[in-house]
Amino acid sequence: MTTISVKFRRSAVEKQAGSGDEAVRSGYGSVYYQIVHRRRVARIASGYRLTGEEWLCLRSAGPKRDALRRVSVGISLDLELLRRIDSWMGMRPTPYSVEDVSAEFRRIDEALRLKGFASSAISRLRQQGRIRTAETYQAAVASFSHYWQSTGSSREPRIDWLTADDIDEYNHWLKSRGVTSNTVSFYNRVLRAIYNRALDAEAVVENRRPFRHAYTGIGSTAKRAIPLEAVSRIASLDLTARPALDYARDMFILSFSLRGMSFVDMAFLRKSDLRDGRLEYRRRKTGQRLQIEWTPQMQRAVDKYPPNQTEYLLPIIRREGCDERCVYRNAAYNINRSLKTIGRMAGLSIPLTLYSARHSWASAALAKGVPLSVISKGMGHDSECTTRIYLAQFDTSSVDRANAMILDSLNQ
Repeated sequence: MTTISVKFRRSAVEKQAGSGDEAVRSGYGSVYYQIVHRRRVARIASGYRLTGEEWLCLRSAGPKRDALRRVSVGISLDLELLRRIDSWMGMRPTPYSVEDVSAEFRRIDEALRLKGFASSAISRLRQQGRIRTAETYQAAVASFSHYWQSTGSSREPRIDWLTADDIDEYNHWLKSRGVTSNTVSFYNRVLRAIYNRALDAEAVVENRRPFRHAYTGIGSTAKRAIPLEAVSRIASLDLTARPALDYARDMFILSFSLRGMSFVDMAFLRKSDLRDGRLEYRRRKTGQRLQIEWTPQMQRAVDKYPPNQTEYLLPIIRREGCDERCVYRNAAYNINRSLKTIGRMAGLSIPLTLYSARHSWASAALAKGVPLSVISKGMGHDSECTTRIYLAQFDTSSVDRANAMILDSLNQ
């Protein structure tokens, strides 16, 4: 039979002072776990340091402040994990020792630290060429770690500690800082993916379903589409005296012409992707293969700039041996900044960005009566649901005109 318990080692200050009230309140002691199996004893440091007063409060049944409550939950989950390990080892045909339980606990405890586990996953994603996914993992972990630090917790979070209450409090913390619902959903979805990876890695850990109440949907965003006549107005602007704006405008129009192709896909188009008048490429976001007819208008946009000396088709990544991801991101930043100026020059009421080209193409296709299924296929969406989110933000002027005609008929 194995006995697992939590113990408290008082600080040297308390031991010297005695057991009076002042002594209990002074200095920090350490919390540890004691395992007794076959008359052998092992002790595992929990990483928590408390004052004697906090320890007494922790052991009482009364209410606890947030930081102490988090310690209480952490200790409970550590004890539960130790019991699971002991039970799992007890089912093996060979005897096990108290050192085996202790070693396995330390291994899992180290393996499931959020930053460490995520770091390993991020490294694997980068090796697989899934750079964007690796960046989303990094962003979500950084956000959650910032939140965790704000709670005053003294230990780095372990993935299997996460509860529905933790995620709910994290989401509330994000919203209190002005983070949008879609960004909250993004962080939740990425953290859930990391959590599921951890469950697959350590079968002894129980799935507590911490994201069961978390928002993971995709809501409507601010309108980004501009009318077709506004796209034409931008295309006709004379920007020859301002090369940076001219280049940004060309990339915007080219994105629109390529059925709203995302800028990352444009940046990494290869010359070999263009064959026999057709451009065939794979979307970096979904892996879906798409084909687009290559028109003289598209070729003129490419011919306007010096030939690209790299393997890439468009004048975005133009040097061999550079950090291509960094070059693409800097180009996107500079172009979007220039597009803001172009939007004002064109009299637009909303900020113009590269992403506006994608929304605008879908909007123009819808206005021309193109079926939703065709628009979805043209944009390379995984499902029509994503396309509907785009269309939900489009200009409702045609609906307003129809409603006006209906209301006019009431007055006749």
